[in-house]
Amino acid sequence: MAYNELNEEEKRVILNKGTEMPGSGKFNEHKQTGIYTCRQCNAELYTSDMKFSSGCGWPSFDDDIMGSVKRILDADGRRVEIVCNSCGGHLGHVFEGEGMTAKNTRHCVNSVSIDFKAN
Repeated sequence: MAYNELNEEEKRVILNKGTEMPGSGKFNEHKQTGIYTCRQCNAELYTSDMKFSSGCGWPSFDDDIMGSVKRILDADGRRVEIVCNSCGGHLGHVFEGEGMTAKNTRHCVNSVSIDFKAN
């Protein structure tokens, strides 16, 4: 599979499991209707109706498109990393039990890990 070319910041986050600065991402306050895709491989990950404002400083989603996101326990044993199920690119982390949405789940995603296709 051919992947999109990544800039240095995208490589730091997507390939090396980094984190962008809170509040700095272009999709944090984004409200357009469409589909969020993996920046590295273009796989569809989230729809805009899954996105919500959590106030955490990163784009937040309460669900993913079925089968698109894989969960992996972090080496620290406390957090759960989320990666693109198609290419393994680092997206962020998932948190449960916070009570922010009816689904009680928050995918905390780095903006540099995703792209957007408007409907």
